[in-house]
Amino acid sequence: MLDILGAMPDPAERLRALHHGPPILVLPNAWDAATARLFEAEGFPAIATTSAGVAAALGYPDGGVVPSREMIEAVARIVRAVKVPVTADIEHAYAATPDAVAEVVLRVIAAGAVGINLEDYVPGADDLEPLPLQVGKITTIIKAATKAGVRVVINARTDVFLRALGAPDARLDVAVERGKAYLAAGADCVFVPGVVDRETIAELVSGIGGPVNVLAVDGTPPIAELEALGVARVSLGSGPMRAALAVVRDVARELMARGTYGAFTGHAMQFDEVNELMK
Repeated sequence: MLDILGAMPDPAERLRALHHGPPILVLPNAWDAATARLFEAEGFPAIATTSAGVAAALGYPDGGVVPSREMIEAVARIVRAVKVPVTADIEHAYAATPDAVAEVVLRVIAAGAVGINLEDYVPGADDLEPLPLQVGKITTIIKAATKAGVRVVINARTDVFLRALGAPDARLDVAVERGKAYLAAGADCVFVPGVVDRETIAELVSGIGGPVNVLAVDGTPPIAELEALGVARVSLGSGPMRAALAVVRDVARELMARGTYGAFTGHAMQFDEVNELMK
């Protein structure tokens, strides 16, 4: 039921509905409260977190190294900073079994997030998780989350392209098979990072037959073209975080090499503007 403002009152359902546009759902990925608030202020209807960005901000490399407690605490701070729905990138959920994965997801829900990214690759493995095991994780998450009162939005990620696993000519079929299985198990969207060419993206959308999420990187078609191809969701991943770090690196290098300040004084938000943003 719609409230008087025409918006779905349940944040999880609001996020779920955004996967069934038009328009296409464009999700910038925040790594702290300030970046989440900034993305919200610029009009984005939902916020995603970036595991790599959060891990770096907490002092860890990406790839399942950050303790789940610290990751979830960071998600909670991001949720508190915004009013829009938040979906959390929790990698492989820092657990191995379906029950253990579901327990981590319940903690993420308790932190206020209403969506998750769940990967089918465990850091250090030689291949993707067995398909029945990954499907079991999804169904167990849904059962546990529903019992807890939040029908969490699941963005089920397959890394067959990103990790370049298996024969190149077999990757599309693997991604489609997994995507269809994840949707059948109850996932809301299938995330296939590592694909940029239009033909493959179109084949993924057609073959999977449900909402598909792509990762925006150098060479990815513009948003309007992705929408025309039928893509439901676009994520930026750790790109904005790495771009911000590059600016800080330029500041440091200018200070060391020339002792001047142009790298940050020429294009910085005003102090009062930041303070107002964070009120």
